[in-house]
Amino acid sequence: MKQVVFIVITLIAFGCSSSKPLLTKELAVKTPISNVDNLANSAELKNAHLGIAVYNITKQQWLQQYQHNKYFIPASTTKLFSCYTAMKYLGDSLVGAYITETKDSLFITPNADPTTLHKDFITQPLQQLLQSVKKTIAFSHTNFNTNALGFGWAWDDYIADYMAERSEMPLYGNTVDFSLENSKLKIVPPYFSNQQLANAIVAQKWDIERDFFTNNFRIIEGSEKDVTTSFTTFDNDRVKAEQQIIGLWREALKNDNIYYTNTTIKGKPIYSQPTDSLLKIMMHRSDNFFAEQTLLMASNTVLGEMNEAKMIAHLLKNELKDIPQKPKWVDGSGLSRYNLFTPESMVFLLGKMYAEIPWNRITTILPTGGTGTITNYYLPLKGRIFAKTGTLSNNVALSGFIQAKSGAMLSFSVLVNNHLSNTTSIRKAVEAYLINIAETN
Repeated sequence: MKQVVFIVITLIAFGCSSSKPLLTKELAVKTPISNVDNLANSAELKNAHLGIAVYNITKQQWLQQYQHNKYFIPASTTKLFSCYTAMKYLGDSLVGAYITETKDSLFITPNADPTTLHKDFITQPLQQLLQSVKKTIAFSHTNFNTNALGFGWAWDDYIADYMAERSEMPLYGNTVDFSLENSKLKIVPPYFSNQQLANAIVAQKWDIERDFFTNNFRIIEGSEKDVTTSFTTFDNDRVKAEQQIIGLWREALKNDNIYYTNTTIKGKPIYSQPTDSLLKIMMHRSDNFFAEQTLLMASNTVLGEMNEAKMIAHLLKNELKDIPQKPKWVDGSGLSRYNLFTPESMVFLLGKMYAEIPWNRITTILPTGGTGTITNYYLPLKGRIFAKTGTLSNNVALSGFIQAKSGAMLSFSVLVNNHLSNTTSIRKAVEAYLINIAETN
Protein backbone atom coordinates (compact mmCIF):
# COMPACT_ATOMS: atom_id res chain seq x y z
CA MET A 1 0.00 0.00 0.00
CA LYS A 2 1.38 3.38 -0.93
CA GLN A 3 1.74 6.05 1.66
CA VAL A 4 0.02 9.39 1.83
CA VAL A 5 1.23 12.00 -0.66
CA PHE A 6 0.61 15.69 -1.14
CA ILE A 7 0.45 17.78 -4.29
CA VAL A 8 1.64 21.27 -5.09
CA ILE A 9 -0.34 23.47 -7.34
CA THR A 10 1.08 26.24 -9.45
CA LEU A 11 -1.13 29.17 -10.30
CA ILE A 12 -2.00 29.98 -13.87
CA ALA A 13 -1.49 33.33 -15.51
CA PHE A 14 -4.76 35.24 -15.52
CA GLY A 15 -6.02 32.91 -12.83
CA CYS A 16 -8.58 30.20 -13.19
CA SER A 17 -9.80 32.24 -16.12
CA SER A 18 -6.84 31.34 -18.27
CA SER A 19 -6.64 28.19 -20.35
CA LYS A 20 -3.20 29.07 -21.76
CA PRO A 21 0.23 28.04 -20.48
CA LEU A 22 2.17 30.53 -18.43
CA LEU A 23 3.99 32.91 -20.71
CA THR A 24 6.29 34.99 -18.60
CA LYS A 25 9.64 36.68 -18.71
CA GLU A 26 12.26 35.51 -16.28
CA LEU A 27 12.29 37.48 -13.03
CA ALA A 28 15.10 36.78 -10.62
CA VAL A 29 14.24 36.34 -6.97
CA LYS A 30 16.21 38.98 -5.06
CA THR A 31 16.86 36.85 -1.95
CA PRO A 32 17.69 33.12 -1.96
CA ILE A 33 14.53 31.28 -0.98
CA SER A 34 15.90 28.54 1.23
CA ASN A 35 13.24 28.18 3.88
CA VAL A 36 9.76 29.24 4.89
CA ASP A 37 10.89 32.39 6.68
CA ASN A 38 12.82 33.58 3.64
CA LEU A 39 9.80 33.02 1.42
CA ALA A 40 7.34 34.65 3.81
CA ASN A 41 9.60 37.69 4.27
CA SER A 42 10.66 38.04 0.65
CA ALA A 43 9.87 41.31 -1.10
CA GLU A 44 7.34 39.48 -3.26
CA LEU A 45 5.29 38.00 -0.41
CA LYS A 46 5.96 39.99 2.74
CA ASN A 47 2.55 41.73 2.62
CA ALA A 48 0.63 38.68 1.38
CA HIS A 49 -1.00 35.79 3.23
CA LEU A 50 1.00 32.57 2.85
CA GLY A 51 0.27 28.97 3.74
CA ILE A 52 2.68 26.05 3.24
CA ALA A 53 2.54 22.32 3.86
CA VAL A 54 5.34 19.98 2.71
CA TYR A 55 5.18 16.31 3.62
CA ASN A 56 7.71 13.51 3.11
CA ILE A 57 5.57 10.61 2.02
CA THR A 58 8.44 8.17 2.00
CA LYS A 59 9.41 8.88 5.62
CA GLN A 60 5.87 9.80 6.69
CA GLN A 61 6.90 13.04 8.33
CA TRP A 62 6.31 16.73 7.88
CA LEU A 63 9.15 18.73 6.37
CA GLN A 64 7.72 22.21 6.65
CA GLN A 65 4.50 23.78 7.86
CA TYR A 66 3.59 27.43 7.87
CA GLN A 67 0.00 28.48 8.55
CA HIS A 68 -0.81 25.05 7.19
CA ASN A 69 -4.16 24.85 8.98
CA LYS A 70 -5.37 28.29 7.92
CA TYR A 71 -7.93 28.73 5.16
CA PHE A 72 -7.03 30.16 1.76
CA ILE A 73 -8.73 30.67 -1.59
CA PRO A 74 -7.28 27.77 -3.61
CA ALA A 75 -8.24 28.97 -7.12
CA SER A 76 -7.74 26.23 -9.73
CA THR A 77 -6.01 23.85 -7.35
CA THR A 78 -9.62 23.00 -6.48
CA LYS A 79 -9.47 20.91 -9.66
CA LEU A 80 -7.34 18.38 -7.79
CA PHE A 81 -10.46 17.45 -5.80
CA SER A 82 -12.55 17.20 -8.98
CA CYS A 83 -9.84 15.13 -10.64
CA TYR A 84 -9.70 12.72 -7.69
CA THR A 85 -13.50 12.40 -7.82
CA ALA A 86 -13.40 11.55 -11.52
CA MET A 87 -10.63 8.99 -11.00
CA LYS A 88 -12.70 7.30 -8.32
CA TYR A 89 -16.10 7.26 -9.99
CA LEU A 90 -15.99 7.67 -13.77
CA GLY A 91 -14.22 4.46 -14.71
CA ASP A 92 -11.80 4.25 -17.61
CA SER A 93 -14.27 5.64 -20.16
CA LEU A 94 -16.80 8.48 -19.99
CA VAL A 95 -20.48 7.74 -20.43
CA GLY A 96 -21.49 10.16 -23.17
CA ALA A 97 -25.21 9.41 -22.81
CA TYR A 98 -27.69 6.63 -22.15
CA ILE A 99 -29.72 5.19 -25.03
CA THR A 100 -32.95 3.23 -25.29
CA GLU A 101 -34.26 1.96 -28.61
CA THR A 102 -37.90 1.20 -29.43
CA LYS A 103 -39.53 0.19 -32.67
CA ASP A 104 -39.96 3.77 -33.83
CA SER A 105 -37.58 5.90 -31.75
CA LEU A 106 -34.17 6.20 -30.19
CA PHE A 107 -34.24 7.88 -26.79
CA ILE A 108 -31.12 9.72 -25.60
CA THR A 109 -30.61 10.64 -21.94
CA PRO A 110 -27.71 13.11 -21.46
CA ASN A 111 -24.95 12.56 -18.91
CA ALA A 112 -23.32 16.02 -18.75
CA ASP A 113 -20.42 14.80 -20.92
CA PRO A 114 -18.41 17.91 -21.97
CA THR A 115 -16.66 16.18 -24.91
CA THR A 116 -19.71 15.94 -27.19
CA LEU A 117 -18.99 17.77 -30.48
CA HIS A 118 -16.00 19.37 -28.73
CA LYS A 119 -13.12 20.38 -31.04
CA ASP A 120 -10.55 18.71 -28.76
CA PHE A 121 -12.03 15.27 -29.50
CA ILE A 122 -12.03 14.12 -33.11
CA THR A 123 -13.85 10.84 -32.52
CA GLN A 124 -17.50 11.39 -31.60
CA PRO A 125 -19.25 8.08 -30.87
CA LEU A 126 -22.63 9.62 -30.02
CA GLN A 127 -22.68 11.68 -33.21
CA GLN A 128 -21.68 8.64 -35.26
CA LEU A 129 -24.48 6.61 -33.68
CA LEU A 130 -27.09 9.28 -34.31
CA GLN A 131 -25.98 9.74 -37.91
CA SER A 132 -26.69 6.05 -38.55
CA VAL A 133 -30.18 6.14 -37.03
CA LYS A 134 -33.20 6.23 -39.35
CA LYS A 135 -35.73 6.49 -36.54
CA THR A 136 -37.00 9.48 -34.63
CA ILE A 137 -34.40 10.74 -32.17
CA ALA A 138 -35.81 11.90 -28.86
CA PHE A 139 -33.80 13.49 -26.06
CA SER A 140 -35.25 12.82 -22.64
CA HIS A 141 -35.14 14.95 -19.51
CA THR A 142 -32.48 14.47 -16.87
CA ASN A 143 -32.12 15.34 -13.22
CA PHE A 144 -30.10 18.51 -13.85
CA ASN A 145 -30.60 20.05 -10.43
CA THR A 146 -28.15 22.93 -10.36
CA ASN A 147 -27.52 26.30 -12.02
CA ALA A 148 -25.68 27.05 -15.24
CA LEU A 149 -23.36 29.48 -13.45
CA GLY A 150 -21.64 28.51 -10.23
CA PHE A 151 -22.02 29.92 -6.74
CA GLY A 152 -19.74 32.94 -6.38
CA TRP A 153 -18.62 33.18 -10.01
CA ALA A 154 -17.87 36.67 -11.33
CA TRP A 155 -21.04 37.56 -13.23
CA ASP A 156 -19.32 39.94 -15.68
CA ASP A 157 -17.21 37.09 -17.08
CA TYR A 158 -20.38 35.52 -18.51
CA ILE A 159 -19.20 35.73 -22.13
CA ALA A 160 -15.69 34.39 -21.45
CA ASP A 161 -14.85 30.94 -22.80
CA TYR A 162 -13.24 30.05 -19.46
CA MET A 163 -16.62 30.47 -17.75
CA ALA A 164 -18.81 28.42 -20.08
CA GLU A 165 -22.16 27.49 -18.57
CA ARG A 166 -22.80 24.09 -17.07
CA SER A 167 -25.55 22.01 -18.64
CA GLU A 168 -27.02 18.53 -18.88
CA MET A 169 -25.98 18.11 -22.52
CA PRO A 170 -23.05 20.37 -23.41
CA LEU A 171 -22.37 20.74 -27.13
CA TYR A 172 -19.20 22.29 -28.58
CA GLY A 173 -18.06 22.94 -25.01
CA ASN A 174 -20.96 25.43 -24.75
CA THR A 175 -18.78 27.87 -26.70
CA VAL A 176 -18.76 29.51 -30.14
CA ASP A 177 -15.62 30.02 -32.26
CA PHE A 178 -15.35 33.14 -34.42
CA SER A 179 -12.49 33.44 -36.91
CA LEU A 180 -11.72 35.69 -39.87
CA GLU A 181 -11.44 34.28 -43.38
CA ASN A 182 -11.05 36.76 -46.26
CA SER A 183 -12.57 39.54 -44.14
CA LYS A 184 -15.65 37.39 -43.42
CA LEU A 185 -16.53 35.71 -40.16
CA LYS A 186 -16.45 31.94 -39.90
CA ILE A 187 -18.70 30.80 -37.04
CA VAL A 188 -18.62 27.34 -35.46
CA PRO A 189 -21.24 26.15 -34.90
CA PRO A 190 -23.01 28.07 -37.72
CA TYR A 191 -26.20 27.84 -35.67
CA PHE A 192 -25.21 31.05 -33.89
CA SER A 193 -24.86 33.15 -37.00
CA ASN A 194 -27.29 36.00 -37.59
CA GLN A 195 -27.94 38.53 -40.33
CA GLN A 196 -25.54 41.12 -38.94
CA LEU A 197 -22.75 38.59 -38.54
CA ALA A 198 -23.41 36.92 -41.90
CA ASN A 199 -23.27 40.18 -43.87
CA ALA A 200 -20.48 41.87 -41.96
CA ILE A 201 -17.19 42.80 -43.59
CA VAL A 202 -14.92 42.61 -40.57
CA ALA A 203 -12.01 44.94 -39.97
CA GLN A 204 -8.68 43.65 -38.68
CA LYS A 205 -9.50 44.90 -35.18
CA TRP A 206 -12.71 43.40 -33.83
CA ASP A 207 -14.30 41.49 -30.98
CA ILE A 208 -17.60 39.78 -30.15
CA GLU A 209 -20.14 40.60 -27.48
CA ARG A 210 -23.57 39.40 -26.43
CA ASP A 211 -26.06 40.39 -23.79
CA PHE A 212 -26.41 38.46 -20.56
CA PHE A 213 -28.57 35.33 -21.07
CA THR A 214 -29.08 35.93 -24.79
CA ASN A 215 -27.27 34.53 -27.80
CA ASN A 216 -27.53 37.66 -29.89
CA PHE A 217 -23.84 37.97 -30.83
CA ARG A 218 -22.55 41.29 -32.20
CA ILE A 219 -19.30 42.54 -33.70
CA ILE A 220 -17.66 45.36 -31.80
CA GLU A 221 -14.39 47.24 -32.05
CA GLY A 222 -11.49 45.36 -30.53
CA SER A 223 -8.11 43.84 -31.23
CA GLU A 224 -8.82 40.17 -31.95
CA LYS A 225 -8.18 37.82 -34.86
CA ASP A 226 -9.94 34.80 -33.39
CA VAL A 227 -12.51 34.82 -30.60
CA THR A 228 -14.04 32.01 -28.57
CA THR A 229 -16.96 32.97 -26.36
CA SER A 230 -19.45 31.09 -24.26
CA PHE A 231 -23.09 30.85 -25.26
CA THR A 232 -25.98 30.80 -22.84
CA THR A 233 -27.74 27.50 -22.32
CA PHE A 234 -30.94 29.27 -21.22
CA ASP A 235 -30.71 27.79 -17.76
CA ASN A 236 -33.64 29.97 -16.70
CA ASP A 237 -35.88 28.90 -19.60
CA ARG A 238 -36.34 25.16 -20.13
CA VAL A 239 -38.21 25.56 -23.43
CA LYS A 240 -35.48 27.72 -24.99
CA ALA A 241 -32.79 25.38 -23.67
CA GLU A 242 -34.43 22.36 -25.29
CA GLN A 243 -35.04 24.20 -28.56
CA GLN A 244 -31.37 25.18 -28.72
CA ILE A 245 -30.11 21.64 -28.09
CA ILE A 246 -32.47 20.30 -30.75
CA GLY A 247 -31.42 23.03 -33.19
CA LEU A 248 -27.72 22.32 -32.68
CA TRP A 249 -28.21 18.58 -33.15
CA ARG A 250 -30.40 19.04 -36.24
CA GLU A 251 -27.67 21.19 -37.77
CA ALA A 252 -24.86 18.78 -36.81
CA LEU A 253 -26.71 15.69 -38.07
CA LYS A 254 -28.57 17.37 -40.98
CA ASN A 255 -31.67 15.69 -39.64
CA ASP A 256 -34.90 17.45 -38.65
CA ASN A 257 -36.42 14.32 -37.09
CA ILE A 258 -35.11 15.21 -33.61
CA TYR A 259 -37.23 16.20 -30.63
CA TYR A 260 -37.33 16.53 -26.85
CA THR A 261 -39.62 14.32 -24.80
CA ASN A 262 -40.98 14.53 -21.27
CA THR A 263 -40.18 10.85 -20.84
CA THR A 264 -37.24 10.06 -18.58
CA ILE A 265 -35.44 6.89 -19.65
CA LYS A 266 -32.03 5.81 -18.33
CA GLY A 267 -31.18 3.14 -20.91
CA LYS A 268 -27.78 1.60 -21.58
CA PRO A 269 -24.57 3.63 -21.66
CA ILE A 270 -22.77 4.73 -24.80
CA TYR A 271 -19.17 5.60 -24.07
CA SER A 272 -17.47 8.65 -25.55
CA GLN A 273 -13.80 9.18 -24.59
CA PRO A 274 -11.16 7.64 -22.33
CA THR A 275 -11.60 9.34 -18.96
CA ASP A 276 -7.93 10.26 -18.65
CA SER A 277 -7.91 12.00 -22.04
CA LEU A 278 -10.37 14.48 -20.55
CA LEU A 279 -8.57 14.74 -17.20
CA LYS A 280 -5.18 15.40 -18.81
CA ILE A 281 -6.56 18.36 -20.75
CA MET A 282 -8.44 19.54 -17.69
CA MET A 283 -5.30 19.61 -15.55
CA HIS A 284 -2.76 20.71 -18.17
CA ARG A 285 -4.66 23.74 -19.35
CA SER A 286 -6.75 24.17 -16.22
CA ASP A 287 -10.03 23.81 -18.08
CA ASN A 288 -12.82 25.12 -15.84
CA PHE A 289 -15.66 23.77 -17.97
CA PHE A 290 -14.28 20.22 -17.99
CA ALA A 291 -13.86 20.37 -14.22
CA GLU A 292 -17.44 21.50 -13.64
CA GLN A 293 -18.96 18.90 -15.94
CA THR A 294 -16.71 16.19 -14.48
CA LEU A 295 -18.19 16.81 -11.04
CA LEU A 296 -21.71 16.70 -12.52
CA MET A 297 -20.98 13.40 -14.30
CA ALA A 298 -19.74 11.92 -11.04
CA SER A 299 -22.83 13.22 -9.27
CA ASN A 300 -25.10 11.64 -11.87
CA THR A 301 -23.24 8.35 -11.49
CA VAL A 302 -23.30 8.26 -7.69
CA LEU A 303 -26.50 10.13 -6.79
CA GLY A 304 -28.64 9.84 -9.90
CA GLU A 305 -28.78 13.61 -10.37
CA MET A 306 -26.52 16.40 -11.56
CA ASN A 307 -25.89 18.51 -8.49
CA GLU A 308 -22.37 19.55 -7.51
CA ALA A 309 -23.36 20.64 -3.98
CA LYS A 310 -24.84 17.24 -3.16
CA MET A 311 -21.85 15.46 -4.66
CA ILE A 312 -19.43 17.57 -2.62
CA ALA A 313 -21.42 16.84 0.54
CA HIS A 314 -21.32 13.12 -0.30
CA LEU A 315 -17.54 13.19 -0.75
CA LEU A 316 -16.96 15.04 2.51
CA LYS A 317 -19.08 12.49 4.38
CA ASN A 318 -17.41 9.49 2.77
CA GLU A 319 -14.09 9.47 0.89
CA LEU A 320 -12.91 12.72 2.47
CA LYS A 321 -14.41 12.29 5.93
CA ASP A 322 -10.95 12.37 7.57
CA ILE A 323 -9.80 15.58 5.92
CA PRO A 324 -7.95 17.63 8.59
CA GLN A 325 -9.85 20.88 8.12
CA LYS A 326 -13.24 20.60 6.44
CA PRO A 327 -13.14 22.93 3.42
CA LYS A 328 -15.74 25.28 2.09
CA TRP A 329 -15.97 23.68 -1.33
CA VAL A 330 -18.56 25.08 -3.74
CA ASP A 331 -17.58 24.26 -7.33
CA GLY A 332 -15.49 21.94 -9.47
CA SER A 333 -13.18 24.45 -11.11
CA GLY A 334 -12.07 26.92 -8.44
CA LEU A 335 -13.63 29.89 -10.21
CA SER A 336 -15.46 30.84 -7.03
CA ARG A 337 -13.77 32.88 -4.33
CA TYR A 338 -16.10 31.21 -1.84
CA ASN A 339 -13.88 28.11 -1.96
CA LEU A 340 -11.67 27.87 1.12
CA PHE A 341 -9.10 25.11 1.70
CA THR A 342 -6.08 24.72 3.96
CA PRO A 343 -2.63 23.65 2.70
CA GLU A 344 -2.80 20.65 5.04
CA SER A 345 -6.10 19.53 3.52
CA MET A 346 -4.62 19.86 0.05
CA VAL A 347 -1.78 17.57 1.11
CA PHE A 348 -4.31 15.15 2.59
CA LEU A 349 -6.08 14.93 -0.78
CA LEU A 350 -2.77 14.37 -2.55
CA GLY A 351 -1.99 11.62 -0.10
CA LYS A 352 -5.24 9.83 -0.89
CA MET A 353 -4.56 10.21 -4.58
CA TYR A 354 -1.07 8.75 -4.19
CA ALA A 355 -2.32 5.85 -2.08
CA GLU A 356 -5.31 4.95 -4.24
CA ILE A 357 -4.38 5.85 -7.82
CA PRO A 358 -1.56 4.25 -9.87
CA TRP A 359 1.43 6.60 -10.03
CA ASN A 360 1.78 6.36 -13.81
CA ARG A 361 -1.80 7.54 -14.11
CA ILE A 362 -1.14 10.55 -11.85
CA THR A 363 1.98 11.55 -13.78
CA THR A 364 0.13 11.31 -17.10
CA ILE A 365 -2.66 13.58 -15.93
CA LEU A 366 -0.70 16.21 -13.96
CA PRO A 367 1.75 18.54 -15.76
CA THR A 368 5.44 18.42 -14.95
CA GLY A 369 8.06 21.16 -15.32
CA GLY A 370 7.99 22.77 -18.76
CA THR A 371 4.50 21.48 -19.63
CA GLY A 372 0.88 22.58 -19.23
CA THR A 373 0.35 25.57 -17.00
CA ILE A 374 3.94 25.36 -15.72
CA THR A 375 5.44 25.50 -19.20
CA ASN A 376 7.95 28.19 -18.22
CA TYR A 377 8.60 26.93 -14.70
CA TYR A 378 10.33 24.07 -12.85
CA LEU A 379 12.48 23.01 -15.79
CA PRO A 380 15.19 21.69 -13.39
CA LEU A 381 12.52 19.42 -11.90
CA LYS A 382 11.05 18.12 -15.14
CA GLY A 383 9.97 14.54 -14.52
CA ARG A 384 10.27 15.09 -10.74
CA ILE A 385 7.47 17.59 -10.08
CA PHE A 386 3.82 16.95 -10.93
CA ALA A 387 1.53 19.74 -9.83
CA LYS A 388 -1.55 21.84 -10.43
CA THR A 389 -1.52 25.61 -10.57
CA GLY A 390 -4.19 28.02 -9.41
CA THR A 391 -4.60 31.72 -10.09
CA LEU A 392 -7.16 34.38 -9.43
CA SER A 393 -6.38 38.06 -9.23
CA ASN A 394 -4.31 38.62 -6.05
CA ASN A 395 -4.17 34.87 -5.39
CA VAL A 396 -1.62 32.28 -6.51
CA ALA A 397 -1.42 28.59 -5.64
CA LEU A 398 0.50 25.43 -6.45
CA SER A 399 -0.02 21.92 -5.09
CA GLY A 400 1.42 18.58 -6.09
CA PHE A 401 4.23 16.07 -5.81
CA ILE A 402 8.02 16.36 -5.93
CA GLN A 403 10.62 13.63 -6.01
CA ALA A 404 13.45 14.89 -3.81
CA LYS A 405 17.13 14.49 -4.70
CA SER A 406 17.35 11.66 -2.16
CA GLY A 407 14.62 9.80 -4.02
CA ALA A 408 12.00 10.51 -1.35
CA MET A 409 8.51 11.41 -2.54
CA LEU A 410 7.17 14.70 -1.23
CA SER A 411 3.72 16.25 -1.43
CA PHE A 412 3.21 19.97 -1.02
CA SER A 413 0.80 22.86 -1.14
CA VAL A 414 1.75 26.53 -1.32
CA LEU A 415 -1.18 28.96 -1.19
CA VAL A 416 -0.67 32.73 -1.54
CA ASN A 417 -3.62 35.08 -1.02
CA ASN A 418 -4.15 38.83 -1.00
CA HIS A 419 -0.93 39.81 -2.71
CA LEU A 420 -0.39 43.04 -4.63
CA SER A 421 2.87 41.95 -6.22
CA ASN A 422 3.59 40.94 -9.78
CA THR A 423 2.12 37.45 -10.20
CA THR A 424 5.15 36.22 -12.10
CA SER A 425 7.53 37.32 -9.35
CA ILE A 426 5.50 35.37 -6.81
CA ARG A 427 5.58 32.26 -8.97
CA LYS A 428 9.33 32.62 -9.35
CA ALA A 429 9.77 33.01 -5.58
CA VAL A 430 7.69 29.88 -4.92
CA GLU A 431 9.59 28.06 -7.65
CA ALA A 432 12.93 28.89 -6.02
CA TYR A 433 11.62 27.74 -2.65
CA LEU A 434 10.38 24.40 -4.00
CA ILE A 435 13.51 23.71 -6.05
CA ASN A 436 15.55 24.25 -2.88
CA ILE A 437 13.26 21.80 -1.03
CA ALA A 438 13.73 19.24 -3.80
CA GLU A 439 17.52 19.56 -3.92
CA THR A 440 18.17 19.55 -0.16
CA ASN A 441 16.00 16.58 0.83
